[in-house]
Amino acid sequence: MSAPSSKEPKAASMELILITGMSGSGKSVALRALEDAGYYCVDNLPPELLLSFVALERQHGAMRVAIAMDVRSATSLPLVPAELRELRRQGVEVRPLFLDATTDTLVRRFSETRRRHPLSHLARGEEKTDKHDRQRALVDAIELERELLSDLREQAHVIDSSVLRAAQLQAQVKSLLSAPLSQLTLVFESFAYKRGIPVDADYVFDVRMLPNPYYEPALRDQTGMDAPVVAYLENEPEVQQMYADIAQFLQRWLEPLARNHRSYVTVAIGCTGGQHRSVYLVERLTATLGERWTTLKRHREIVG
Repeated sequence: MSAPSSKEPKAASMELILITGMSGSGKSVALRALEDAGYYCVDNLPPELLLSFVALERQHGAMRVAIAMDVRSATSLPLVPAELRELRRQGVEVRPLFLDATTDTLVRRFSETRRRHPLSHLARGEEKTDKHDRQRALVDAIELERELLSDLREQAHVIDSSVLRAAQLQAQVKSLLSAPLSQLTLVFESFAYKRGIPVDADYVFDVRMLPNPYYEPALRDQTGMDAPVVAYLENEPEVQQMYADIAQFLQRWLEPLARNHRSYVTVAIGCTGGQHRSVYLVERLTATLGERWTTLKRHREIVG
């Protein structure tokens, strides 16, 4: 039998996922996904209680905690960045996550659910009965919320829930848990321009000028993950040049981003339908950059 080590085992640190974001963007859905994954979840914790709450949970031996905060705590949200720095100093692994959506999407969701926006009392036209005035007041409240949350958004990984179903959002949140926190994670996303540019993208590449397999009848119903489409695109010099240019750009700038303490970088690649060219490039770039970086991929228009 080997002798026991004289070194004390290093205590595992707590992992804290802080969920913030726009009202109506899916924070409760994300929190449920984390609860399913085994996190102890707390909704709408006032920022003033964050440090004391984490200290209490650490005393109780909690290892994975998820907390949601929203604009209802607007007056104390400016405390959060300094609190997160303090938690990191104490050895807590902090993952900030920001849920976002386009203004049009948020207006539609509030209209469908007939919920009031938490900042509606600050917006013009709240008491008016005219439909146009009420919608203008809602847009004003949403834009005010964006302004109040802008600092938190800058420091978090952003997920655009504009065109995601609840199950897709839950899958994206869970996929982030597999990425190590200690290094930069590169997220590739294919999308269709006809459904809008993802608001969570750090870099956007437009590949609509490339040859399109859609116009080949045998390839139309396939995707950029299918072998015939891959073969078609690999025979197109322009496609290969685009791939090389994007790869070279990322290989040049990811190191400086990592040195700047970025946890995630999202690269969105868009074509007309989000089915062939953008999917192919996301698949290939994920494989290439994955040799050096932690990579995740998502295809917004392809339901898996």
